[in-house]
Amino acid sequence: MGTRAQQAAQTELELKAAAIRVFERVGYLNAKITDITAEAGRATGSFYKHFPSKEKLLEALLAGLLAEGDASAELAGHLDDFRDRAAVRWHVAVYWAFYRDHRAVMSALQQAATVDEEFARRSREMLEPDLRHIADHLAGLRPPGGPLVGASFFTATLSSVAAAWFADPDPAAGETETIEALTTFLHTGLGGQNP
Repeated sequence: MGTRAQQAAQTELELKAAAIRVFERVGYLNAKITDITAEAGRATGSFYKHFPSKEKLLEALLAGLLAEGDASAELAGHLDDFRDRAAVRWHVAVYWAFYRDHRAVMSALQQAATVDEEFARRSREMLEPDLRHIADHLAGLRPPGGPLVGASFFTATLSSVAAAWFADPDPAAGETETIEALTTFLHTGLGGQNP
C-alpha cells in the first residue's frame, strides 16, 4: 500500500475512533459530523472523503463489529448445539463481553435504527447471517415459532438485557449472575431442559 493509501486508511481509522468517543459522550443522535472531525483533529471535508454520511460511518462500524463477531465464532469453547446449556452460556457470555467492549456503538446502532427506517432495514440485512448462525444452533430443539423466530428471541433478549444492564448496572445482580440468569432463561425458553 502506498503512502497516500496508508494516510487515507489512517484517517478513516481516526474518524471511526473519534466517532465512537463522541457517541459515548453525547449519543449518536446528538453527535454532529463536526464533533467527530474535531475529535479526530481533522477538517470536516476529510469526513466526506471517507463517508457520505454519519449513517454510512455507523454502517462501517457495524461491518467491523460483524467481522469481529465472526472471528469469535472460531474461539475455543464455541459449541453449536443449544440443547446443551453450556453452548447457550458460551454465546451469552461472549455476547455480553462484546457488548461491554462496544456499548457506545451498540447504543448508536439502536438509536439510529429507531429514527431511520432505511438504516434499520440495512442493519437487519447486515445482521441476517448472524441470525441464521444462531438459528442453526437450534437444530434439534423446537423453539416457539421455529428456528428463525427463536434466534430472533435469543438475540433481541440478549441485546435488550445488555443495553438495560449497562445503562444502569445492578450491583445486586452482577455480570456473572446476569449471564447465568440469561442463560437459564434462554436455554429453557428455547426448549432446553431446565438444569
